Formats: sequence, structure tokens, C-alpha cells
Amino acid sequence: MTTYLLKRVVAAIVVMWAVATLVFFMLRAVPGDPLQAMLFDIGDPSAVAVLRHKYGLDRPVYVQYGLWMWNVAHGDFGASIYGSRVPVVVIIREALPRTMSLAMLAFVIAMAIAVPAGIISAVRKNSALDHGFTFAAFLGLSMPDFWLGIVLIIVFAVHLRWLPAIGYAPLSDGFWPWFKHLILPATAIGTAFSAILARMIRSSMLEVMNMDFITVARSKGLIENRVVMKHAFRNALIPVVTVTGIAFALLMAGAVVVENVFAIKGLGRVLIQGILNRDYPVVQGAILVVSAIFVATNLVVDVLYTFIDPRIRLR
Repeated sequence: MTTYLLKRVVAAIVVMWAVATLVFFMLRAVPGDPLQAMLFDIGDPSAVAVLRHKYGLDRPVYVQYGLWMWNVAHGDFGASIYGSRVPVVVIIREALPRTMSLAMLAFVIAMAIAVPAGIISAVRKNSALDHGFTFAAFLGLSMPDFWLGIVLIIVFAVHLRWLPAIGYAPLSDGFWPWFKHLILPATAIGTAFSAILARMIRSSMLEVMNMDFITVARSKGLIENRVVMKHAFRNALIPVVTVTGIAFALLMAGAVVVENVFAIKGLGRVLIQGILNRDYPVVQGAILVVSAIFVATNLVVDVLYTFIDPRIRLR
């Protein structure tokens, strides 16, 4: 297993290098000049030339690429072109905990809804509960997360005044301030995710419950709850864990719209703003972090397989 993990780490480094290289050259292939955008196309040409030299944008692209890769290898993502030249590491360090908090709370909400709903739907196939959960799942899939977020703001923040409509409070301020600022956006994101996951659990459970070893377990006289949870659910987890791992990584990178609705300056919002401003260092650093999250999540999923099903061995 150690050899396997080492190979995956090496592969992860290669993947991240390929992503960084692709993003670096694609950004510079996009029409437009970041300095002209910063000066609203009315800046003094001599001032633009000075800034271009200051930021190293007047050098050949391959020289810029080599210097940037060297700095990244030493943990330096550069500094934002805009404002007071804030280091990209500082920007990401401020934004990443907000996105991680939002994604993790949304993940917990989605799992709390999806796991019991998927199991009950599979055990009581074609019952009223199954049809009800199926209808709720399709309803959840059909509602855009940003629309649900606006509805939640109107109901719980404007009318009932139970929760704040916008903003973020760090966990260091206390659990309740952190929770009440994130519960609405996390619910908006987690609802659609729970619908997808519940349908996956139901489908996987139905497939497993028709297998011979479930019949054998029942013939031994095991109670139904034990058959469902220990035998059926555990063996149904492999495809579910795969989808869950990918979806969690997508939650980390894809909460852009909801972050804007609730005015949370997370990683997604930073990335979009960097793209709009053509802020090369910010975009490159943010995408590298997102890539690292995807790679790490896939590695964790592969390792989890061995705990879920001992027959799987990582070589």
C-alpha cells in the first residue's frame, strides 16, 4: 500500500504541474491586458510600461513561466496585480476556510438527508415513502441552489429575522455565530447534493439487496435491520463513496454563485473575481489549490475502499 500511495503522490504532482502549465498559458492566450483592465484603458502608456516591467509582464512568456514555477516550488504563488500587491497565499489563506466551512456543513446536511432517505426508499421500494422521497429528490434537483438561497434569505432572514442574510463569521468567534451565518447557504447547496446522493444510495442498495448473500443472511435468521445496515448498506457504499468524494470536491470549487448570493468571499468568489480582473497570480494560485483538493479527495476515496471492502487491496 505504501508503494501505491507513493505512486499516487507522484502522479498527483504531475497532474498539478500539467494543470498549472495549462492554466498559465491559457490565461495569457485570452485577449486583453490585465494592466489596461486595471487602468480602465485610459492609463498613461508610460505608466503602463513601468507597471509591466515592475510585474515582469514584459519578459518572454517562457521566462515568466519558469520564474513562476520556481516560486511555486518554493511555496510562493506571487502577489495580486491589483491593490496593495497582497500575496496570493494570504488571499487564499483567508478565502479557503470560508469555502471549506461552507462545503463541509453542506456535506453534513446532505448526508443527514440522503442516507436515511436512500435506505428507506430501497427497503420500501414502490411504497408511498419511496414515491415521496423520489418526488422530493427530483424537486431538489430541479431547484437551482442560488434560487433556493434567495428563498431561504427571504423566509428566514427578512420575514422571520432568525438568521443573518449575508456575511461570514469565523469559527474563532464561536460556534453559533459561525453556524448561523453558514446554515442558509449550506442548506441551499446541500439540498441538491442530497437529492443526487439519495438516488445513488437507493439504486446501489436495490442492486445489492437482490444478491445471493443477502438471501443467505436472511435465511440464517438475522433481523432485517442487521441485514440492511451491516450487509446491504456496507456493500452498496463503493459507488456511493466514489460519487460522494467527487461531489465534495465539487462543493469546494463550485459554490461560486451561492457565495456571491450570501456575500461570502470564499475561494470560488476569489477565483471568479481574479478571472474578471485578469489577475494572473490569483487565478493560477486558486486553481492550483482547487486541483490539490480534487487530487487529495480522490486519494482519500481510494484508501476508503480498503476499509469498506477488505477484498480490495491497493497495490
